[in-house]
Amino acid sequence: MKINKQEFDVQEMRYTIRSAMVQDAMNLSELRLRIDGETENLDREKGEAFISTAGFEQLIQADTENDKNLFLVAVVHDKVVAFSRCEGHVLRRFAHKVEFGVCVQKDYWGYGIGTNLLKESISWADSNGIRKMTLQVLETNNKAIALYKKHGFEIEGVLKNDKILSDGQYYNTILMGRIHN
Repeated sequence: MKINKQEFDVQEMRYTIRSAMVQDAMNLSELRLRIDGETENLDREKGEAFISTAGFEQLIQADTENDKNLFLVAVVHDKVVAFSRCEGHVLRRFAHKVEFGVCVQKDYWGYGIGTNLLKESISWADSNGIRKMTLQVLETNNKAIALYKKHGFEIEGVLKNDKILSDGQYYNTILMGRIHN
C-alpha cells in the first residue's frame, strides 16, 4: 500500500517520509547492510540474511500491491537513510494485525525519523482497519521501548534469553502490541 509523502524539518534537517519505490531497491540493500553493522538492537549481524537489489525490488512491489503491508522510507537529500515496514498476515485469524519494524542509519539518529516513521505507520494502520500492531524490541533499547509506550504500545510478553550479543551474554526480547479500538 502507499501513503502520501510527508515533509519534516527537525533541528535544521529536512527529510521526507514516503512509500518505498522500486528505484530505492539498491540504496535499501546497501543501507540495510550498513545499519546491521551499526547497532546490536536489530536481529541481524552485518551481512546476515542479506537482501539484494532484486530482492528489495520484489519486496517493494509486493508491499505496494498488498493492502495489509506498508513499506516506508525516509529520504534526506535524495538518499534513503531509514525505512520501516508493516507486514500483514495472509491467515484469516491474523488478518487484523501487522508487525512493525524500523531501521535508521546511525548518522541520522536524534532527528525524529524513527518516531515519524512510526507515527505514519500508526496513522496508516488506524485508517485501514488494522486493529493491532505488534513489534519486538531488545530489552536494553530503552529509548525505543519508551517511544513505543508513548504511542500506545504495551508490553505483552518477554522472550527470555532470546538473543546472544557480541559480549557473549544472552538478552531478552520484549514483545509489544498496540490495539486500535
